[in-house]
Amino acid sequence: MRACNVLITAASRRVPLVQAFQAALRNGPSCGIVVATDISAYSPAVHVADRAYRVPLASEPGYVDTLLALCDAEQISLFVPTIDDELPVCGAAIESFLARGVFPACSSATTALVCNDKRVTCGVLRMKGLPAAATWLPEELPEQLAFPLFIKPRVGRGAVGAFPVRNARELAFFLDYVETPVVQEYLDGPEFTIDVLCDAGGRPLSIVPRERVVIRSGVIDRGRTVKSAALIDLAADVCEALTFVGPLNIQCRMRDGVPTIFEVNPRFSGGIPLTIAAGADFPRMLVDMASGLPQMPRIGDFRDDLWISKFEAAVFLPGSGLELPQVTTPPAAVAAPVPVSVPVSVPVGEVA
Repeated sequence: MRACNVLITAASRRVPLVQAFQAALRNGPSCGIVVATDISAYSPAVHVADRAYRVPLASEPGYVDTLLALCDAEQISLFVPTIDDELPVCGAAIESFLARGVFPACSSATTALVCNDKRVTCGVLRMKGLPAAATWLPEELPEQLAFPLFIKPRVGRGAVGAFPVRNARELAFFLDYVETPVVQEYLDGPEFTIDVLCDAGGRPLSIVPRERVVIRSGVIDRGRTVKSAALIDLAADVCEALTFVGPLNIQCRMRDGVPTIFEVNPRFSGGIPLTIAAGADFPRMLVDMASGLPQMPRIGDFRDDLWISKFEAAVFLPGSGLELPQVTTPPAAVAAPVPVSVPVSVPVGEVA
């Protein structure tokens, strides 16, 4: 069997994810290495990966060409993008990866653009009959508002620029303070992330709900797995409403026993180590898929009530002058960046 080399982009602080793929390669039928990319040699994950390279920003022309050249040079079989910024660009290049014998663990550009825009995400899900937070642009806000509300950037991640809004005065302030904001109804109740892995045909292979008990800077600090039929069924319905390939995570709150979605991210979540530890080894399943091994759904096959309690770790690096090798791209024409525009029109009346 050919070695299954894995490329993980924007590795940054994703040390546990790199290590999980290394373990999947070490303990499974497919051998291989994990290659990481980043823009900084001081990102910790690049020092854990087997090899690492410096690449341009995803917004720069030539980003995809650089990744394709790296796939050729390192004989990559599985490509795993990890941040929202690059997902539309990588999703638009799926056929280019497949033509090189690389399985791209990412959804289409259309799905990525829908999910990157929080207004459109909730609007599409509500039109499909799924419980999602009422979401408005500033100009769409109804005259009669029920406080509290929640405001956040229309496109963003990591809870950056997200704030609860308790009254009209705070709303006016944050509408001016937050760049390109959306306003959502305030959802109270326990918060959950549902990790999902889909195969190349969009079929869910594994669904693992996790309660986010303690959150720091938008990422789970303490939490637990939860075998909830309501959450598992909701995730399956989301996969019917939108087509996903590879990992995704669905964020929701349980309100009066009913989960309500407020974000969907077609990538690995920050809490994926808990899902893996609970027995749903997404990296191993992806490696097997890229190696051509058949995969059957394993819905509900994970350990219930397993807790995660995170702590900080570090790598120690020399001073100035540390650099990653750059990828040499062919002198062929450089691909233009994918325009970041939402390919879906959601009527205002359907969003609120």
